[in-house]
Amino acid sequence: MYFAALLARTEDGWEASDTELDDVETLSDLADLAREASPDDDTVLVLIEQEEGWFGVVRVDGEEDPRVYVSDAAAAARSSYGEILLTDELLGRAPGDDGTDLDALDLDGTEDGEPDAGDADDADVGPAAAGSADAVPHGPVGDARVLEDLGVTEKELRSLAGDAVNEIADALGASEVLETVR
Repeated sequence: MYFAALLARTEDGWEASDTELDDVETLSDLADLAREASPDDDTVLVLIEQEEGWFGVVRVDGEEDPRVYVSDAAAAARSSYGEILLTDELLGRAPGDDGTDLDALDLDGTEDGEPDAGDADDADVGPAAAGSADAVPHGPVGDARVLEDLGVTEKELRSLAGDAVNEIADALGASEVLETVR
């Protein structure tokens, strides 16, 4: 189960709105969606949570590049919403480098050689899947200080689990407005 919400900081406090991410394909699309929520270039947070899996925070301040934190990159990589956040830059790899070794592929897209009989468990995992899993680290990635000036320290953010979105909203003083969109 996923939950995604926008929190826009205004002069009167935080305003929340739930958001559909079905039409969002890139981090740039997500940043544009966040900017639309705040015409005054105020801070907007996009909070995404997969129950018992991972959570992500995207912070957009006006026209600045979005700042991103993901609690567990490997878990998020298995999610279409997580893939939006896990850019090459965030993962520290060159654009387009998904961890696969294209030189190890034959023209028909198979690996060089046949798997050993002892590798039967690995036979159904293609090179792209194996390389991608290795390319995405387990654990947090991104800017863990993304909420520090709003009252959530790096240490607190890294320690969140379970109901992280509600805990973040509570620390920001926005739990009541977030609850209205849940």
